[in-house]
Amino acid sequence: MDGDGSIQVNHWRKRNLQYRLVIKLSNLPSNVRMLNQIRAVIGGRVVICETVKCNPQRNFVLWVMDNKNQIQSTVQLFEKYPPLTTRLTCCLKFLKKCLIDNDVNLYLQTRNDKYIERKQFYSITNPFSKPDYFNSWVSGFIEAEGCFSIRANGSHSFSIAQKDDYYLLVAIQQHFGILNQIRPRLGPPYKNKALYSLEVYRKAVLQSIIDHCETYPLMGAKYDQLRLVKPILFNSNLS
Repeated sequence: MDGDGSIQVNHWRKRNLQYRLVIKLSNLPSNVRMLNQIRAVIGGRVVICETVKCNPQRNFVLWVMDNKNQIQSTVQLFEKYPPLTTRLTCCLKFLKKCLIDNDVNLYLQTRNDKYIERKQFYSITNPFSKPDYFNSWVSGFIEAEGCFSIRANGSHSFSIAQKDDYYLLVAIQQHFGILNQIRPRLGPPYKNKALYSLEVYRKAVLQSIIDHCETYPLMGAKYDQLRLVKPILFNSNLS
């Protein structure tokens, strides 16, 4: 949810509020399997959207929960395991407020302000502290935002990126003992966007990340990616 998920509150003809939790992924068998596992545990439904017949890779699969009772149960799950991105934290807070008030007029008045407290969550005086579920969370975040790269020149790597929440990459950097710097992504595609990336090449750190992903397993497309790249990573001359 912190990577590829969204929490949505909308209105129907300004008469009543509608709620949805969504995860949107590439339509790959491993992602479909993972979303069906989520559906089996907490509910919702899985929808395959084939919008581009000539290019299956551009199609996607959705996990959608729009049943209010199921959403309220899932909110309790978020109470136990809160999201760690400021984006989803703000969306969850707004959802909870709307579920309590269920007032369309109040929703219309406040919907543009749901991110107003975003920069106040973590600071020098209120630093981010890793929760006890951080190991599992990291695997989920790698599933959404991580990438194992194999290059012809042997410069293989793992990278992960995040918009706005620099502190999360710092936490991941410290968690795996990564010495590489976190770098802002620059250039026209990222203009006026606070997008940061962390990339690592050292074999010892790559091994640590892979060990983590095997202890706290990936479940979707990144699981397949890791299975393919692991033999290549460790049959090379990485140092």
